[in-house]
Amino acid sequence: MSAPTPAGPGTAGAAVDPTLRFLGGYPPDVLAAVRAALDDGRVARMMATRYAEPHQIRSDPALYEHVSAIKARHLRNAPVLAKVQYDNRLQIDQRALGTLTAVSRVQGGRLQAKREIRIAAVFRTAPARMLDMIVAHELAHLRHREHDKPFYALCEHLLPDYHQVEFDTRLYLCLRAREAASGAAPA
Repeated sequence: MSAPTPAGPGTAGAAVDPTLRFLGGYPPDVLAAVRAALDDGRVARMMATRYAEPHQIRSDPALYEHVSAIKARHLRNAPVLAKVQYDNRLQIDQRALGTLTAVSRVQGGRLQAKREIRIAAVFRTAPARMLDMIVAHELAHLRHREHDKPFYALCEHLLPDYHQVEFDTRLYLCLRAREAASGAAPA
């Protein structure tokens, strides 16, 4: 499945099926295709084949190392990260898969900002490419605050096929929500 450009907010269809809430901005025809693919198991099969490679980044120190290595490779002059960690409190239902924050403190007569990346805990067990997509997204915010053309160009630089992986991540979250609603074990 290719990653179409989302339509405007409030697109009908996602509200009807709460398991499609991660595709809220997509047009009704895409939502219908995703619903059918979820119903007949195509999404689960695609996830099992396309994203079979898990990652071993389970701890916060390992996540910090992973993010720092990507940052060093692509964004050498970007501000230093004070902390990178998985966060159990991030609510993926509110579309927060990760955050980049600047915590400002006065030290002496100077104001210092420490940047922190927090990634939703669901990505502790998600496929490796999906974790890398969230990392690329948050690292791109070091250079670009807004979700504009230069921001997404940097995301593509950090992770080729970023848009496809982002769409597939939305499908993965829909699949998990569908499995949770039906009482099945998550993929």
